[in-house]
Amino acid sequence: MEGAIYDCPAAWLGLLPPGVLGAKSPADLTGRIWDLLALTRQGRESLGQADAACRILLAPGDGPPPLFAETVITYGLSPRDSLTLSSLTEPVLCVQRSLPRPDGAVIEPQEVPLPDLPGPPEPLLPLLGLRLLLMPLAETPFL
Repeated sequence: MEGAIYDCPAAWLGLLPPGVLGAKSPADLTGRIWDLLALTRQGRESLGQADAACRILLAPGDGPPPLFAETVITYGLSPRDSLTLSSLTEPVLCVQRSLPRPDGAVIEPQEVPLPDLPGPPEPLLPLLGLRLLLMPLAETPFL
């Protein structure tokens, strides 16, 4: 299974699921079809017309996705987003609808209380989404 996150902050590199590339340039994304590609908000804005392809795209929900994917999972604070936060004071990750995982499993709608996070929860949504979609279901996927 191949995964990547574009424009990954350096502080997140040690928190990425095993095997996930922290891509810094659009060229890092070309030449393969990613099982899961996540875009940070800044990554979506700076990706441009990259020749990237993926099965599942995890992207901010406040704008159109910059590339084609079989499935787009949006994150953000809008009730339209698939992955959001139902509380900011005591962070709770909210899965609004069934989400496909690259391994074929499905994450059902649920609310997941989060442990102490290394920063504010909203900017961490792409990292939390990656971990939810890629970490083994038998483990707690969060930091």
